[in-house]
Amino acid sequence: MEAITSSYVAAFLLGLFSTVHCIAMCGSIIGALTLSLPKEVRENQSKMFPYVLNYNLGRLFSYGTAGAIVGLLSSPLVEFNGHAVLRYVSLVVMIAMGLYLAGWFPKFARMERMGAPIWRWLQPIGQKLLPVKTRTQALFLGVIWGWLPCGLVYAALAVAATVGDPVKASFVMLAFGAGTLPAVMGAGLFTGMLAAMAKVKHLRQIAGLLIIAMALVTTFWPMNMEHVVQNGEQVDHSADLLHSM
Repeated sequence: MEAITSSYVAAFLLGLFSTVHCIAMCGSIIGALTLSLPKEVRENQSKMFPYVLNYNLGRLFSYGTAGAIVGLLSSPLVEFNGHAVLRYVSLVVMIAMGLYLAGWFPKFARMERMGAPIWRWLQPIGQKLLPVKTRTQALFLGVIWGWLPCGLVYAALAVAATVGDPVKASFVMLAFGAGTLPAVMGAGLFTGMLAAMAKVKHLRQIAGLLIIAMALVTTFWPMNMEHVVQNGEQVDHSADLLHSM
């Protein structure tokens, strides 16, 4: 249970700490989507908010779906004691993501090519939904957007794989998506201000270091707790044995 909880926390913090990446990558997308809305909607934030919300609800739906798929594929490995392997793979991917975000490992961007075939198939479908005129269109466009190739999403999927269960992995990805909401929702409503903030070099480095620190803590803390629990169980068992004698 402790390990699963740490996966939720890791995924949420991964999304939250990657604010500058989300603004830089997704801010331009949601900015373009916002500009495609009718003028009377764009000029009224109370009218624009439901559209921005639907974009993101659709995006989170796709994240949850991807998490369920990864959880289903990883479940046999977890059942055969492969959990530790997946945990360390997740650690390596998150550290690489942190280094990439900080600008120290640009080659990590190559990882985004993994989702290119799926995106080539989905992109034309998304283009048919433009320009957005209804909230339903916004929701479905968000579903398409959720499959955009993104190294950050793949890092979160590596975390989701460690739980080895489709439902729990889906919730891990929803936790990640929730962490990205402040940045992406804000980018849709306050595009100019947040876009300028995303270009600040030191903010990106701080965010990258936070992701690395978070990856180390959430990976090794559950392992230490498991060790403590095992030791506690051994002590309790010894006490029972002494009592029976």
